[in-house]
Amino acid sequence: MEFIESNLLSLILFSPLAVALVIALLPAKEKTLIRWVALIGSLITLTLSLYLWFSFNPNWQVFQFEEVRVWYDAIHSSYHVGVDGISLAMVLLTTLLTPLVLLASFKIDDRVKAYMALFLILETGMLGVFLSLDLLLFFVFWEIGLVPMFFLINQWGSEKGERELWGGIKVPARAYASFKFMIYTMAGSLGLLLAIQLIGIVGATFDLPLLFERWTSLDPHSTIIGLPVGTVKTIAFWAFAIAFALKVPVWPFHTWLPDAHTEAPTAGSMILAGVLLKLGAYGFLRLVLPLYPEQARQYSGVLAFLAVLSIIFGALSSFGQTDFKRLVAYSSVNHMGFVVLGIAAAAFAQGTESATIAMNGAVLQMFNHGLSAAGMFFLVGVIYERTHTRDLNQFGGLFPLVPVYGGILIFTSMASLGLPGLNGFVSEFLVVRGTWGVGWAFPTFTALAMIGLFFTGAYILKGIKMVLHGPLNEKWVGHLSEINTREIIVMAPLMVLMLVTGVWPAWILVVINKAVTALF
Repeated sequence: MEFIESNLLSLILFSPLAVALVIALLPAKEKTLIRWVALIGSLITLTLSLYLWFSFNPNWQVFQFEEVRVWYDAIHSSYHVGVDGISLAMVLLTTLLTPLVLLASFKIDDRVKAYMALFLILETGMLGVFLSLDLLLFFVFWEIGLVPMFFLINQWGSEKGERELWGGIKVPARAYASFKFMIYTMAGSLGLLLAIQLIGIVGATFDLPLLFERWTSLDPHSTIIGLPVGTVKTIAFWAFAIAFALKVPVWPFHTWLPDAHTEAPTAGSMILAGVLLKLGAYGFLRLVLPLYPEQARQYSGVLAFLAVLSIIFGALSSFGQTDFKRLVAYSSVNHMGFVVLGIAAAAFAQGTESATIAMNGAVLQMFNHGLSAAGMFFLVGVIYERTHTRDLNQFGGLFPLVPVYGGILIFTSMASLGLPGLNGFVSEFLVVRGTWGVGWAFPTFTALAMIGLFFTGAYILKGIKMVLHGPLNEKWVGHLSEINTREIIVMAPLMVLMLVTGVWPAWILVVINKAVTALF
């Protein structure tokens, strides 16, 4: 037990990778065995994260369960991991969604070994971002998460459709989407890496707790590489901000997202919306606000403006879709806009009550969106498996044929919409309440964001209407089967958490709040 407690974060971090290595040794023809090994292995990681959750002291404002080991001593980089309330919430979300995603993938029959191994490697990459307390280590795990998702989209994505490039060249749509995802993310990563190297050289360490002190306390009248400290910090701030904005994604950096979601397999869309988008928002919380408090405050208005445009344009784009999956994909731009708006308000009003409320709402919205978005993408996949179409015009009146599926879809849609009593309402209310009390410009931003909130209801109701209500499309009579037990098991934990968080949000907010107040 002592070994587990002293190495708990490493066990959580590397257990998915160990399971992936075990899967690599199994015969490729043993597909059922591979599926169950992957699922059981991911449940072990979930069990460890639950142990971490119940062992965590929410009253401490410092990182807990820290592990520090020599890694790259020549450049003062170490293997340093730890958790606070913000990262703990994201670890719980990641380890919860991974087994559900793997269970949702049990019908995958093509190259099952590689498919399951890639998801487990992806889990290690995502957990590494949330647990790293070394800036270079953070970047390593940031990049690790890119590769598995590229292959999952490229190899297991939709086989339908082509995209035309310059010169009339046509490529499969999934190849186009995967390379677009790769190029956008890598473009942001280049500036991020250069800024990380600069900070590491100036601070003589990559250890985050030390950097928070050294980098922020630099003499403003000194120079770095011949430039004033303030100028260098501003350049580095934008390198970080653009990289994370691309990942969130914030308008106008969002254009890779609908293509990636549309072409990815159902499980890939679940984990992409559920966790991968949160890496960008987490980067703002963990790195941008503590390292660049002055720059974050100075440019908070720009960030808030882009967040509001994401909320409005994301909702309007969703409302205009007839592809069910693209409707849900654009909704992520809309919902993540509230996360960024809360972060921007907190950056401007650092240390105030309104900032704390907005930040609590932003972190909770990250968790809540992970639940509802993963559920929505799974439900789109459920009906696509049966009908082989995502065209909303091809559905209609299906509620009598699939009443259980219809009830689950309505419940999950209402959580995504922000119905009081379900999780989405709590986090969006906190963001709106926090930003409303910040300065003079942020109430204006908040009021404009309500346009997006109005159209959120419109596109959710449009989706429900076109799938479940209206005249019955007779071609599905006798050809559409009800949601099965395995699929209900995938949705059940998500629905329970949506309801519990909507009714009793204190179970998670008490953990998040101490970490939020410690940021400033």
